[in-house]
Amino acid sequence: MLARVAENLYWMARYLERAENTARLINSTTNLLLDLPHGASLGWNNLIAVAGLDDLFMQNYPDAHEDAVMRFLIDDKSNPSSIISCVQYARENTRTMREVLPAEMWERINSLYLYVKANSATACLSRRDRYMVLNNIIEQRHAIVGLFSGTMAYDFAYHLIKLGRNIERADMTTRILDLISAVELPKSTAADNNPEMLEALLEPLWVNTLNAMSAYQAYRRLVSMHVHSEAVLKFLIADTRFPRSVEHCLSEIESCFRLMPRSQRLRQSTAQLRHKIQQHHAYDLSSLALHEYLDLLQADLGAIHNELTEQYFHPWQEDATKLGADMLAFETAQQ
Repeated sequence: MLARVAENLYWMARYLERAENTARLINSTTNLLLDLPHGASLGWNNLIAVAGLDDLFMQNYPDAHEDAVMRFLIDDKSNPSSIISCVQYARENTRTMREVLPAEMWERINSLYLYVKANSATACLSRRDRYMVLNNIIEQRHAIVGLFSGTMAYDFAYHLIKLGRNIERADMTTRILDLISAVELPKSTAADNNPEMLEALLEPLWVNTLNAMSAYQAYRRLVSMHVHSEAVLKFLIADTRFPRSVEHCLSEIESCFRLMPRSQRLRQSTAQLRHKIQQHHAYDLSSLALHEYLDLLQADLGAIHNELTEQYFHPWQEDATKLGADMLAFETAQQ
């Protein structure tokens, strides 16, 4: 497989996952604003910052009000991480690689693109329209994942797509969690010296976060009927039983690397990050400490992405022939 084809497959998966999780992030923020305790604050600028797009946003928009942020994240093609841009990039990558993907994959992704193109502007008009459009995007994305998992051969292309999906998913899980650290609670509240009262204030925010990740039912069944900050953080970061947790995504990434040629360094990096998460027990973090911890996780995930890119997509010229032979040997062994 050519490095260019491998990179396109990987980024196709990342773009689709980013589109879905951006929809989840927007829904989570909208609901957080409705559930904020009296006197607490969360601005739309916080959503842009959590997404890591604040510099690009300020270049194109003077104020971070709701309408501008929604246009930027949903319908702005100048933003490469907007939903419409991500789906368009994924569609283009799929179009050029139809010979290595199930035939129905192109039809599903093209259908998603046509839906987003027709409805992205509508999603920016009202919260009700936005909720319906974003939920439909999430549902169509689920159908694509089901098609991919149920019909694609478990070859090198499959593992590249799986890698892209799980690296992006782990990163976006940390960003959705980071929204809670951006909430500013009133300084004068009696909850400052009363942990139980503070938990009562935060409970609806954590319930919203679990709902945004389709995790509320799984949390109640696997962890507790009561929503508690420390338990939610541990569940969404370190519980391998839930498929959107960071730890589960890393487990999936590591399993892919085990089956890919010349991946020893990548396996080591992934194992080290998993070890960090497993050894971290202080999930009753302050907002600042939580933000810093999630930033470190994002940096480590970015490092794995960079190593993956260097190893498989942009190899040194003298190693390219050897890498191509290794990939061919891997694919032949899977047949």
